[in-house]
Amino acid sequence: MPNVVLVGTQWGDEGKGKVVDVLTPQVQAVVRFQGGNNAGHTLVVDGDKIVLHLLPSGVLHPDCVCVIGNGVVVDPEVLREELRSLAARGRDLQAHELVVSPHAHVIMPYHLALDRLREASLGNNRIGTTCRGIGPCYEDKVARRGVTVAHLLDPAQLRAHLEVVLPWKNQEIVQWHGGDPFEVDELVAAYVEHGVALAPYVRSSTSVLHRVQRQGGSVLFEGAQGTFLDVDHGTYPHVTSSNTVAGAACAGSGVGPTAIDEVVGIAKAYTTRVGSGVFPTELDGATAEHLQRVGAEFGATTGRPRRCGWFDAALVRHAVRVNGVTRLALTKLDVLSGLDEIPICVSYEGVDDDDFPTSLATAVPVYTSMPGWSEDISGCRRMAELPEACVAYIRRIEALVGVKVELVSVGPEREATIRMGDLFTRDGYPRAVGH
Repeated sequence: MPNVVLVGTQWGDEGKGKVVDVLTPQVQAVVRFQGGNNAGHTLVVDGDKIVLHLLPSGVLHPDCVCVIGNGVVVDPEVLREELRSLAARGRDLQAHELVVSPHAHVIMPYHLALDRLREASLGNNRIGTTCRGIGPCYEDKVARRGVTVAHLLDPAQLRAHLEVVLPWKNQEIVQWHGGDPFEVDELVAAYVEHGVALAPYVRSSTSVLHRVQRQGGSVLFEGAQGTFLDVDHGTYPHVTSSNTVAGAACAGSGVGPTAIDEVVGIAKAYTTRVGSGVFPTELDGATAEHLQRVGAEFGATTGRPRRCGWFDAALVRHAVRVNGVTRLALTKLDVLSGLDEIPICVSYEGVDDDDFPTSLATAVPVYTSMPGWSEDISGCRRMAELPEACVAYIRRIEALVGVKVELVSVGPEREATIRMGDLFTRDGYPRAVGH
């Protein structure tokens, strides 16, 4: 098994968690390299729905070490609650099964307060953040005034840091937004306690990942959100506060670029977006409501309804280039069953296929229409079992984005998956017939 980076090619919510779960039995480590609990990965195993926000999606596999890398921002309360929730399900993570980088930055209560207060003050111009404190935490990281996981293990260092930083935070919270101030003593007490609880898991994530590779093991790098929420490559300013593209896997985990062998791009069979921002293929009316209802398109983190639209091949084609995608996984194909015809955005008016618009705000989609299918495909496990129109839809997407589709998800369950290509059929997985 090669070392693989797995990224979303749209605006997140592509079903990355399920694909990570499919690949994890073949690797020895799964690492989250960016983002925080603003992302939610949903797994369905034996009918049981599990939503993870910070823990890597490989956490259900006991023979795999899960790593929260230095590029992640960690809310200790959320992480501890996830650990408690898993323990209640019988999956009690031990110290050797989870690694939290000491260099990961910590989301503090004042980050949460500032996120909510700033967003509220913007009115109709709000970004549409999850208000989980992600942006303010990354802001402090770049400004060199952040709290790291290592601070939580050193009460004196934590106190000294907060005594410098907190007056500035309280000034903005109270004077600019009319919020309530925070006290150093209360924060130190609470976050030292978090440090005690998390201490068994804290060690150098870089050392752990290099040890895995040195011993011949493989690593799966799990991205959060999607390419077009990347702070540099996304639809700025309606983006997240970190780099979500494959190149960030190295900086966010502490491995070099020569360690990466494959990049798997995840694309939903249509397109969704949560929150504000441009969306060229967005639908409204009955079709949008159909996709939202059948696809259960509600944010795993916020519960907000997702905006829905047709598959945007121009968008995904650009994501393939930005990420260096070598293989594609297509998810939620079953949601399109029952539609008479299915449009695909093949390009934007006046924009060459080898180019990309400077702003999607003025992008006008050019559509081609594919015949739909009426059959329920959720029970299909081989390409040969899919309706001809469904196979034609997959082949058209491959031709438009320039990468082969080697995994197709036809339902939320782990088993509702058609696996093709050597990456997805290793270690006892059945090879699909008819591909």
